Amino acid sequence: MNTTRVAVIVDIVDSKSITDRVRAQAEILDAFSRIDSRADHDAILRATVGDEFQAIYPTVTDALEATLLARLLLPVGIDCRFGLGRGSVVDVGNGAIGPIQDGTGWWFAREAIDEAHRRENGRTPSLRGWFRTDSGSRDIEGLVNAYLLSRDHIVGAMNPRARRLAYGTIIGRSQADLAIAEGVTQSAVSQALHRSGAINLIVAIDELRGMAL
Repeated sequence: MNTTRVAVIVDIVDSKSITDRVRAQAEILDAFSRIDSRADHDAILRATVGDEFQAIYPTVTDALEATLLARLLLPVGIDCRFGLGRGSVVDVGNGAIGPIQDGTGWWFAREAIDEAHRRENGRTPSLRGWFRTDSGSRDIEGLVNAYLLSRDHIVGAMNPRARRLAYGTIIGRSQADLAIAEGVTQSAVSQALHRSGAINLIVAIDELRGMAL
């Protein structure tokens, strides 16, 4: 049986500085619930312990799309970091909140989120995600991480409206619908999507969907 999946570990950036942690947790879970209804997944985004969340996706592309939607949908003042690991994900027992899992997917995801944190504190402060896989797929690892470096820089520079417009477009809302919701013209929506780099994000996801990742 093929047990290869993409395990994702999520943590909250600067969680200790959030004054209302209970409210923040509720807002994050609400955002993740909306993402679960949109993105293909093998296990939904769920809280584990402390400021950490986990999920499992069938493919790298599914994981990239879900984490992009998360970054666009999270409320102002809250950001998350993502470690993506492609490898085996296997059930090894039962726990209080579901199956206990192990495998290289989780090992790589832990390595990836640690690396994302390290790089965020170094030369690439806008970075919020990293990807690890087995040593035989370093070309794919390099490709995905190059995408994440660019993606996170674009998202990090977006204002709240730009993020809402990008999210709405990705999930299929029309520019006319988005214009009404934002109280602006359709032309203003189009300009904002191009100016913020949202169009690049949308095209990149479309390209990734056509690849066997």
